[in-house]
Amino acid sequence: MRFWRSFNHAFDGIMYAARTQPNMRAHLVIALLVILSALLLRLDRSYVIGLVVLVALVLALELVNTAVEAIVDLLTATHHPLAKTAKDAAAGAVLVASLAAIVVGYLVFYQGIINGGQRVYAAVGSVPSSLAFVTLAAVAILTIFAKAWVGRGSALQGGAISGHAGLAFAAATLLAFLYQRPLAALLAYFVAFLVAQSRVEAKIHRTVEAVAGAILGTVVALAIYLLARGHLPG
Repeated sequence: MRFWRSFNHAFDGIMYAARTQPNMRAHLVIALLVILSALLLRLDRSYVIGLVVLVALVLALELVNTAVEAIVDLLTATHHPLAKTAKDAAAGAVLVASLAAIVVGYLVFYQGIINGGQRVYAAVGSVPSSLAFVTLAAVAILTIFAKAWVGRGSALQGGAISGHAGLAFAAATLLAFLYQRPLAALLAYFVAFLVAQSRVEAKIHRTVEAVAGAILGTVVALAIYLLARGHLPG
């Protein structure tokens, strides 16, 4: 379908930036640390929304900066002052957004830490849905890193690790530990296995790549659950 092809092309752009731009990799690491910190501090939903918007803005501007650099390099064979201006302006946009994100992050996390959570402990860190969001986001970011590191595959097709398997097994692991129902856990892992198997049967991934995704998703989900276990409702 045209929609899914467009979606995959968009992720190709993210993969290219993660593979070629050190700043993009740094922003992804910071994004991962931010969402983990938001979970552990159990920040109020409004704070989390602000953090997510700013993280997305910084990542989006870094992608725009990468696109500007690619276009300038394509159109100019020699050094030109206007080419430098275009690149500098695009980089400046990323810098402005990053500085704003740092200020907002300081204000948000300062209140969360100083107040011990009394005023900002709320919905996001105390419900399973927030745990799922953080876990799936972490698996997605680590999958992008793995594919960018190997330099093969896109976010949705092929590569060093199966992102679909990773997300499926992460969700299954969370269900197993959050609800502690053997039958529900068995069904969740069975569905996750079917997802991984479908990627292999469709010849999008090799078996080892699907297994790597399953291990990544399971380990990340387990680690985040153990970190947040003391803050979950009893």
